[in-house]
Amino acid sequence: MTFLWPQFLWLLLALPLLVGLYVWLLRRKKKIALRYASLSIVREAMGAGQTIRRHIPPLLFLLAMAAMLLAASRPFAVVALPSQQETIMLAMDVSGSMRATDVQPNRLVASQNAAKAFLAELPRGVRVGIVAFAGTASVVQAPTLNREDLVAAIDRFQLQRATAIGNAIVVSLAELFPNAGIDLASLTYGRNRSNGIAIDQAPQEAKKEFTPVAPGSYTSAAIILLTDGQRTTGVDSLEAAKMAADRGVRIYTVGIGTVDGETIGFEGWSMRVKLDEETLKAIANKTQGDYFYAGTASDLKKVYETLSSRLTIEKKETEISGLLALAAAVLALLSAGLSMLWFNRIL
Repeated sequence: MTFLWPQFLWLLLALPLLVGLYVWLLRRKKKIALRYASLSIVREAMGAGQTIRRHIPPLLFLLAMAAMLLAASRPFAVVALPSQQETIMLAMDVSGSMRATDVQPNRLVASQNAAKAFLAELPRGVRVGIVAFAGTASVVQAPTLNREDLVAAIDRFQLQRATAIGNAIVVSLAELFPNAGIDLASLTYGRNRSNGIAIDQAPQEAKKEFTPVAPGSYTSAAIILLTDGQRTTGVDSLEAAKMAADRGVRIYTVGIGTVDGETIGFEGWSMRVKLDEETLKAIANKTQGDYFYAGTASDLKKVYETLSSRLTIEKKETEISGLLALAAAVLALLSAGLSMLWFNRIL
């Protein structure tokens, strides 16, 4: 816990003085009582339970005073609060390798089912957009609150060749920041530029000036990237991740399939697919996100459940003066109420 106005903590030194004053008043009352009756009669009249009760309201009042003084110091603490996420972009791999059956019934169907379950768990106020990528990337559903449209877009996935992970990130960013001048075509096929060249070598006219922010600082949106392979074409994945990091957008990467690689065939052609975990981890780390590995359909479902809870509840440092003030009010009212109930007086 940290304090914005720590100088007010010195006021807590008044609490021992109040305790000392309370002890002095008790002794003074005892001396007055002894003038009119013997000590044994006083003890017998009060009883053990009554003796304990008389100290409870002052103790509650003392705790209320402590809570109020702490609230005055404006404390900050890391607490779990509802997330302010407004938009989530689901970037999902639809390359040919997603037909592999190492994840039952196959990688594509497992990812579709998990994504639909994820949508069902999200609060209705969170907008979701969907980007499908293989050799190219495109928005198949603009961010919307309509879960039926999102499910329909997921069901329309068509498998294609190649894997352009960086393109998926750039297209997602362009959808999140429509006025930022992010243009995938100029980044990928700019003047005197070959396919897949690093973004920082793009023509200057293709870029729009902006001020980078701290990675992970943009809390209004996030990208979830699911893939089962390595980048084979398009924008460099880590350069695209840097674009997201400079805009404060977190990318949560999900790797599905075989880490060691697998050879799959279809209609006379075959290909070796291998999950590039190192790149996916680097993308997540660069943007202050997290990487998840899903080797089975049940693992993938658990990953999306974790992401759902993480994107709707987040731990962050926030001022808790209001909570302490509320606690102080409750303690003060409880102190006064018990005193009135037991002794017909306030303290």
